[in-house]
Amino acid sequence: MLQSFLAAVTAVPDWVDWDLMDEGAAVLRRLGQNAADVLLQLSLVGGYRFGGPTDLLVATGALTGDTLRRLADTQEWTVGLSEPGALRVGGPAWQATVRVRVMHALVGASFTGDDASPGPAARPWDTARWGLPVNQADQAATLGLFDGTVVLGCRALGVPVPPSDSRALMHLWKWVGHLLGVHPDFLVDDEWARHRLNHHVLLAQAGVSDAGPLLAQALVAAQADRTYPGPVWWQPWRAGYERERLLSMLTAFLGVRSMRELGLPLRPPWAHAYLVPLNTWRYRVRGRGARGRARLDRWGRRRSDRILASYQTCRTPRSRG
Repeated sequence: MLQSFLAAVTAVPDWVDWDLMDEGAAVLRRLGQNAADVLLQLSLVGGYRFGGPTDLLVATGALTGDTLRRLADTQEWTVGLSEPGALRVGGPAWQATVRVRVMHALVGASFTGDDASPGPAARPWDTARWGLPVNQADQAATLGLFDGTVVLGCRALGVPVPPSDSRALMHLWKWVGHLLGVHPDFLVDDEWARHRLNHHVLLAQAGVSDAGPLLAQALVAAQADRTYPGPVWWQPWRAGYERERLLSMLTAFLGVRSMRELGLPLRPPWAHAYLVPLNTWRYRVRGRGARGRARLDRWGRRRSDRILASYQTCRTPRSRG
């Protein structure tokens, strides 16, 4: 079984284009803070709007027991995907992605095996209601939240994402999905093919469950535990700003109904009001041409480093080897 697994994650399909993959990583770097915002808000909190995967997260304690560390793991993984060559077989992002697949397999086995216990939540998994844990539909939905949704979310923040950048980013996530064990039927290069798949998957999703508000509120509360640049006395003020900024963006992205269903307070969309013109200036004016893309690349790296450093209370900062 181990040999079969290793063969599956080390074999490179004919459709893989490493040059396009590297360009996808560069696109992800240039998106910088915008990609981080969308991944946190639409990909994570937006995903909490649907029952099933959220209930599994609560059952395993994955995002309620140590929210900050789990968020740090996710941030480090996604930032690692943006490093050149990191997703090649044996590379650091490849290793991290394969570990995620192993973790998913272990979680699924712990809830469905012959010796499966009720799990940390002290209750059995409701297969009739939600299907098998970490099933293909759930994995397809998650992949859709990380590829096509990021493109749409960044555009909503005023970031131009041309078709060439979109295809490169989608190709990167297609390889990531392959490594995670997502069925080939759900792996696409085309952004609009992903949006069509997302629509069909969305129609089959369960409504919000009790797990959604628990996860969403824990994520918002965790912003106060991060370490921000500046002196100690400044930390509570910066944490308060980050919380309000997060709630403002979530209100605009998710809408009033979803915010209420997740038990989150509503805020005016002031964050979008400044981000759209800022991104218009950053990408359409200063980011034009080769020099502009290089400037965006440096900015994206700085923002990624600062985001990871803000989780330093729960891990050693990542080194760029």
